[in-house]
Amino acid sequence: MRLALFLPLIAVIFSGCAGYTVGPIKPKLMRGVQSIAVGSFRNETLEPRVEVLLANAVIKQIQQDGTYRVAREADADAILEGTLDEIQRRPARSVRGNVLQTREYTLILRVRYRLVDKAGRELDARGVIGQTSFFVTGSDTIAADVNQDERQAIPLAAEDLAVRLVSQISEGW
Repeated sequence: MRLALFLPLIAVIFSGCAGYTVGPIKPKLMRGVQSIAVGSFRNETLEPRVEVLLANAVIKQIQQDGTYRVAREADADAILEGTLDEIQRRPARSVRGNVLQTREYTLILRVRYRLVDKAGRELDARGVIGQTSFFVTGSDTIAADVNQDERQAIPLAAEDLAVRLVSQISEGW
C-alpha cells in the first residue's frame, strides 16, 4: 500500500527534470556548427586600428564561452563577418557648476555581423552594440584630452560588444 502511494510521487519528482540537457544549447540554425572562423572586422569609421581589436575581443569571448571552437577559415563550419558602422560618444554627466562642460561620456560601438556556413548560406545576421563610460582627465577644459580618453575606452566597449555578440550567436538572443 505504501509503495502505491510513493510511486506517483517519485514519478512526478523525476519528470520535472525530463527537459534538461547537459552542455550548451545552440539555436536551431547553429546545431551543425562546431567551429567558427573570425576574420578582421571591416571598419567604416574614421578611428584607425579598431577592426583587429574587435576581432580579438570576439575570439577571446568565443573561447571563454566554450559553445564553439575558433578555427581557421578553411577548417571552420561557419565564418563570422563583421562591420563596425559607428563609434558614438554621448555626454553623460556635466561638470558641477558648468553645464556646458562634460565630465563623463558614454562610448557606443555599433557593429553589423553575418554568420555564413561553408556553402555561403546565411545562418544569422544582426546588429549589436557595445558600450562603456569614461571620464575626462584633466582639471580644466584646456588640459582635457577627450580623444585620448576615448581611445583608452574603446577596448572596454569592444569587450562589452563581444560578450553581447557571442551571446547572440550561442544562445540565439
